[in-house]
Amino acid sequence: MEFTKFFSQAEAERVHEASLEILENVGMLVRNPKALDIFEKNGCQVDRETMLVKFPRAVVEKARETFVPTYTFTAQDPKFDVTLPSNRPVVVTGSSAPNVIDPKTGEERRATSDDIANIAYLINELPGFDVFSISTLAEDAPEGQFSLSRFYPALKNCKKPVRSNTPNMNDLKVVLELGALIAGGEDKYRERPFINHHYCPVVSPLTFDVESTEAVIYLVEQGLPVYGTIVPNAGMTSPLSLMGTLVLGNAEFLGLATLIQMIRPGAPMIYAVLSTVADMRTGAYAPGAIETGMLQMGHTEMARYYNVPSGGYIGLTNAHTNDAQSGYETGMNTTAALLAGADLFNMGGLLGSLMAFDFGKAVIDNEIALMLKRLKKGYEYSEENLCLDLIAQVGPGGSYMDLDHTMKNMRTIAVLPKVATREMRRRWEDQGKPDAHSRAMKEATKILSKPNKSRFTEEMDAKVRAHFKGLVAGDAKWSL
Repeated sequence: MEFTKFFSQAEAERVHEASLEILENVGMLVRNPKALDIFEKNGCQVDRETMLVKFPRAVVEKARETFVPTYTFTAQDPKFDVTLPSNRPVVVTGSSAPNVIDPKTGEERRATSDDIANIAYLINELPGFDVFSISTLAEDAPEGQFSLSRFYPALKNCKKPVRSNTPNMNDLKVVLELGALIAGGEDKYRERPFINHHYCPVVSPLTFDVESTEAVIYLVEQGLPVYGTIVPNAGMTSPLSLMGTLVLGNAEFLGLATLIQMIRPGAPMIYAVLSTVADMRTGAYAPGAIETGMLQMGHTEMARYYNVPSGGYIGLTNAHTNDAQSGYETGMNTTAALLAGADLFNMGGLLGSLMAFDFGKAVIDNEIALMLKRLKKGYEYSEENLCLDLIAQVGPGGSYMDLDHTMKNMRTIAVLPKVATREMRRRWEDQGKPDAHSRAMKEATKILSKPNKSRFTEEMDAKVRAHFKGLVAGDAKWSL
């Protein structure tokens, strides 16, 4: 498949060269002591007083030699395993919003573990989503169980790959303990690590933080799945230039990738980004802007240059409700990224610049995801699919409606939406003129009103709750 390109091969090479210049001459501020040790041991120039690390070109190029072209998200149920890029587009929910749009009142409020349980079940049942990146925080988390109160209801109610992060090393190790308990032992968990970890260890511009970097180092050392997202914001933390932001973000990716490959050569990675351009009229964060899609396209080209999977937070919106803005920001940017060859799409369910999850938005995004997957599938070229015999059989003025060929293909050739309306206006009026959001909420209610057949068994749940005292309930329950 040919992809949309902004750059010639020579221009992509220049972006790479410019990134090397930044790493070699400007360097990166590295606040994590372990990372400083790793960089120094592997040939970087490390100033312990300033914590500045400079990367000789040869060091970065050596790391590039061990990049691998695939990344797998493992699930509790193997039928949900997905691998980049062969299963692209892999669609993931947006994650870690503090708030939720209450499905009863329509008002924004703090999210709870009950919301996570309901969202997990919904995502498990929506076929357009491949990975559940835990969509919200849990305001009701008991003291000392911040991360458990997110991962437990997620894993209890969703058999697809679950992805999220933790705020510190203690929480990370507790979450891994939960994974081992569910798997039936640490060895079994290591065979199929169904918790997928994600962090933003690089803070633009050109800075490694402490806690997230510590987590990435630990997980790479343990051979467990982890990747990072690069998040420059043009006009704020990167130059107010698409090319300048692309080059800075590319340098940051190479800095992180070099650290990972120094620890474990051949460790799988994703070139993941949320590169944005600030709205300089107010300084507002603008992940829904078309420039976010354009930057994703540019980073995706560089990912192909390095032969690694690509993607990130693409298809987000600044809209606070499921209106036209929400639809066109999500639709335009995901389509642009798909045509450029992106593999991973963190696009589902969030409104208001990643601040609030909305159940209706998730159902609508599922429909967009199915459209993206259909677009990726493309035409199925074959002599049989030219249908020449069929066209000759029906002839001019005939009908294809009652043919076996039509019956055979009617559910597979076209996406059959459950939210988008295709009825005549009179019927729509008779139904009360429902808008897309109300139709999406109706679909969410239909799904969530049924018993969750994928939840933990009673025996498994009892084992987990006996091990971790005082856990939140973690049950998917829905009533409107």
